[in-house]
Amino acid sequence: MSALLKTESLYLAFGGVVAADHIDFELFEGERLAVIGQNGAGKTTFVNICTGYLKPISGRVYFEQKDITKLPPRRIVRLGLGRSFQLPQLFTEHTVRSCVEIATARLNDDLSWFRSLKDTVNTTKVDEIIELVGLDAEQHIVSADLPEGKRKLLDVAMALALEPKLLIMDEPTSGVASEDKHPLMRTIMEALEERQVTSWFVEHDVDIVSTYATRVAAWISGAIAADGPPDEVLSNPQIINEVLGGDT
Repeated sequence: MSALLKTESLYLAFGGVVAADHIDFELFEGERLAVIGQNGAGKTTFVNICTGYLKPISGRVYFEQKDITKLPPRRIVRLGLGRSFQLPQLFTEHTVRSCVEIATARLNDDLSWFRSLKDTVNTTKVDEIIELVGLDAEQHIVSADLPEGKRKLLDVAMALALEPKLLIMDEPTSGVASEDKHPLMRTIMEALEERQVTSWFVEHDVDIVSTYATRVAAWISGAIAADGPPDEVLSNPQIINEVLGGDT
């Protein structure tokens, strides 16, 4: 089976700091990958390379066997590689529903100064996405007024509107109250499973990682130090000492 996403010898350094140290990596359809590591380990740099926000000094990135190394983020999104951000990227002056409508219209380049947004989108599709992430009650609220957990859900909803095959999420539970983290992740993972979207999420909360990931990749100093099932990686003495801070 071919990898959905593959990297070959990815290398990137900022001055004397190596952020990606010749990374060979494969992600397969249907996996739920959690990426862990201390701040500065290279997790987000790797995400940025794979999604076109950074270009490597050397190495290649392939998505569905297509070389996407030099493509800009918008082209990569159109191929089916979506992303949500640690700080949700929303149209903060618009309602929840309008944000999803804009993302839906963007998929087919239907945004125009000369046509009403409501005339360009499939309302059934918008309704389905909003319901999928549990934002029915908030759909007419301006996105700037949402609590952080709901903002995260809206960010994912907008990504789903672009019909990704793989969604990469950068710290989806950061800034969310402890009691809301599991309900948030359950909603996200159920939505992705419903749409048959492969997932990759960067995360610091070990409980979230062990509960929702089927595979964990641990980063240390720009390299993948361990990669495998959650119980195996999270019990690795090196990962406990250097990534989890001695926590078991």
